[in-house]
Amino acid sequence: MRNGMYADTERCVRAVRSKDARFDGWFFTAVLTTRIYCRPSCPVVPPKAENMTFYPSAAACQQAGFRACKRCRPDTSPGSPEWDQRADLVARAMRLVGDGVVDREGVPGLARRLGYSARQVERQLLAELGAGPLALARAQRAQTARLLIETTALPMAEIAFAAGFGSIRTFNDTVREVFALSPSALRERAARSARRRTESPGTSGVLSLRLPFRAPLNPDNLFGHLAATAVPGVEEWRDGAYRRTLRLPYGHGIVALTPETDHIACRLTLGDLRDLPVAISRCRRMLDLDADPVAVDEQLRTDPVLAPLVDKAPGRRVPRTVDEAEFAVRAVLGQQVSTAAARTHAARLVVAHGEPVDDPEGGLTHLFPSPGQLADVDPETLAMPRTRRTTFTTLVGQLAEGTLHLGVDSDWAETRARLLALPGFGPWTVDVIAMRALGDPDAFLAGDLGIRRAARELGLPATPAALAARAEAWRPWRAYAVQYLWATDSHPINFLPV
Repeated sequence: MRNGMYADTERCVRAVRSKDARFDGWFFTAVLTTRIYCRPSCPVVPPKAENMTFYPSAAACQQAGFRACKRCRPDTSPGSPEWDQRADLVARAMRLVGDGVVDREGVPGLARRLGYSARQVERQLLAELGAGPLALARAQRAQTARLLIETTALPMAEIAFAAGFGSIRTFNDTVREVFALSPSALRERAARSARRRTESPGTSGVLSLRLPFRAPLNPDNLFGHLAATAVPGVEEWRDGAYRRTLRLPYGHGIVALTPETDHIACRLTLGDLRDLPVAISRCRRMLDLDADPVAVDEQLRTDPVLAPLVDKAPGRRVPRTVDEAEFAVRAVLGQQVSTAAARTHAARLVVAHGEPVDDPEGGLTHLFPSPGQLADVDPETLAMPRTRRTTFTTLVGQLAEGTLHLGVDSDWAETRARLLALPGFGPWTVDVIAMRALGDPDAFLAGDLGIRRAARELGLPATPAALAARAEAWRPWRAYAVQYLWATDSHPINFLPV
């Protein structure tokens, strides 16, 4: 882990001089002479060491009076892996900021969700990130504004509103301060670059953007898993892209995600542009794009059994979700049945209880039903054993009532305990939810049949207890070890669809 790396000046200088893209997002380089801040991999000639200072976030750089570099665009670098591999207050707060909570509910709302006072949250964020929640949210608004300015023809007033600014004046001032260009100049600069790249404008109403990641990234299990388990009407694999509907704070959306060599191509159709930063954040989280694959694979390679699997196809990610409650429901539907049967159960619920949506480009028809909508389901209509019906109705009832909360701000240990207390929730269901919904990078499915089969083939212990003991050496990345073990099978989840 590189937590607090920005304070290690010597290591930061080495990373900048070698233009090491692996450290993009871990820290930012601020140049004292030019008052510009960059990502470590910036292509310009590195400044002298005495002219560099380092910050843990773009927001801290902006708050200190530095402007974003026009060459390396540090505001578009991958996010820090720290926030997806930790479950403490700061990490949970950062995930909530990315999900737009500060813009929608203010700092009091952020603090309320975390169970701390606003003052405590502010103090801890300042101590670790050099910026409080308002500055972090402002940096996110600036990034959203830049994206809309450069990729749409929307009037600036609409962009200001969509990005979350309270006034045109604040929007103009922030863009000038962060990017050293007016909004109109930023748009003209982007148009010139697009003409040089001979790019054509996107379809009306569709936002096309690139989602960066740290290399390497192996898309096979990531997109293979999402495509193989796709619920008809909600998800599909079409023309080389994974597409799905999104339930968002201000409306709904449809996203198409296509793996490319150095980025994920993302096409978003939104009912309300205010949902743009949330949609991006959730898609990045679903694809685990802020992971540090080098750190993960280095740790797993220390095991001689896993090393050949890692060397064969490095950079595997953990496929996650855009909706934690939806995934928990689908995990229950998938208990002790095949992937095809789980999809069938889910598809029936979608048709009967999901909210219809219009998809001019494909075959998406519904949003997955919310817990409130599923709470009204007659258990007798569920084609599953009575005990699983009880599991299903208890889960959706507690989610609908709010007595059980699953979200980016969930405390992993506390949520595990709450799930284990529900009828029909055993270790497999809890661990798969922890891994794919809560985002715990150390969740491990010791009792999963596919994992046990892989363990036997590789000469690892095959009983859950013995395998769990052997897997202690893989901490804190056991969820990634699961992906490598699953990849020894010929199941469709391990292959990029054609």
